[in-house]
Amino acid sequence: MTGESLEGKVALVTGGAQRVGAAIVRRLHGAGASVVLHYRGSEAAARALEEELNARRLASCTRLRADLLEDGAAEALVGEAARRFGGLDVLVNNASMFYVTRIGRIAARQWDEIVGSNLRAPLFLSQAAAPHLKERGGAIVNVTDIHAERPLRNFVVYSVAKAGLAALTRSLALELAPGVRVNAVAPGAIAWPEDGKFENAERQRIVATTPLGRIGDPGDVAQAVHFLACAPYVTGQTLAVDGGRSIFI
Repeated sequence: MTGESLEGKVALVTGGAQRVGAAIVRRLHGAGASVVLHYRGSEAAARALEEELNARRLASCTRLRADLLEDGAAEALVGEAARRFGGLDVLVNNASMFYVTRIGRIAARQWDEIVGSNLRAPLFLSQAAAPHLKERGGAIVNVTDIHAERPLRNFVVYSVAKAGLAALTRSLALELAPGVRVNAVAPGAIAWPEDGKFENAERQRIVATTPLGRIGDPGDVAQAVHFLACAPYVTGQTLAVDGGRSIFI
């Protein structure tokens, strides 16, 4: 999709230690960016990825731990990320919580966790990053979900939170223009959850309702993030990376 160089740029990727986040970190780093890898609990994976990338290019990746649900964490993370590499060009809001919330059983704690990670944190991270990004004509890329538009049964709070993030993407594109571009990637089924959330029959149904006939790879999302980080005349848009599933369901 893009061979655009990010040499001399600095990117902060939240939830960057594993799965889609790690693929985004590797993709932006491979394009030449210095990358700040945020994580919360995945210390071993974050350290291993940091070491891997620094072995490829000395002092080009640094890891920062933060619980984005804590007050002030977003501002502290952005400030330290910009300090480590002398600025910030790209913010990727990827960190997310995803689990079942059925009507009749939803607790306030679940709302706080899921909306906090998927919507509240991206808002405050973007707010804190905006002055740094404006200085360098930077970009924000949010990772939403095709279920922001088409709710996923039994994932009420998650679907609502991602819908909010899609709206935030459009709002920030307006608020931060022309100095900062803001876009989103909306994945479909990208690598099955490791905790077995979807049984085999459900997995088969998802593949059957995907026109390309397969699930995606984390690298597919990373490629789209790279494109939006570089696209100079694109803002306020959401790019579905879902094998066509959103046109079928």
